[in-house]
Amino acid sequence: MAHDPGARRRSIRLPAYDYALPGAYYVTVVTKDRQAMFGEVVDGVVRMNGYGQAVDACWSEIAVHFPRVTPDAFVVMPNHIHGIVVINDVGAQHAGPLRNNVVPGSLGAIVRSFKSASTKRINLLRNAPGALVWQRNYYEHVIRADDDLDRIRQYILDNPLRWEMDEYNPNR
Repeated sequence: MAHDPGARRRSIRLPAYDYALPGAYYVTVVTKDRQAMFGEVVDGVVRMNGYGQAVDACWSEIAVHFPRVTPDAFVVMPNHIHGIVVINDVGAQHAGPLRNNVVPGSLGAIVRSFKSASTKRINLLRNAPGALVWQRNYYEHVIRADDDLDRIRQYILDNPLRWEMDEYNPNR
C-alpha cells in the first residue's frame, strides 16, 4: 500500500490527557531513517560529534525557552535521544490557543521547539538548510510515580552501556 503524505498519522498520545499539566515526562526522539549522526559509542561511552554537541546544547537550553520546565536526565545516542522534562506547577495556568494543534507550554510544544532548534543548528553546521534531522513523531511516557522516575533515569544513564543491544543500533 502506498504511503499517502496527506493522511493523518495515528496519535500515540494518551487520549484526553493534558500534556501541559505539571509532571515528569520521558521522551525518545529518533533521527530520520535512524541515521547515526550524533557520534558513536565506544566502550559504553558516547563520543558526541559536533551534531551531537548541538543536540546536547539545545536540550540544556529548554528551560530558557520554557521557564516552567526543568530538563532532567538526558543522553544523546548516535541516532536518538532519551530525556526527561519536568513541567513545574507555577500556579494557575490557562491553556492558550492551539498553534498547529499544539498547546503552548505543553510537552508537544517543548519537543517541537527542541527538534526545531537542534535541526537549525545541525543544518548550519552541515550547510544543509531545510534538511531533515528527526523522524516526524516521538515516543513519550507520562511518569506517574517516584520509582518510575528513578527507573527511567537509570535507564537513560545506562543506555550507552547497552548500545550493542539497543533496538536503535543499526549494527545490532
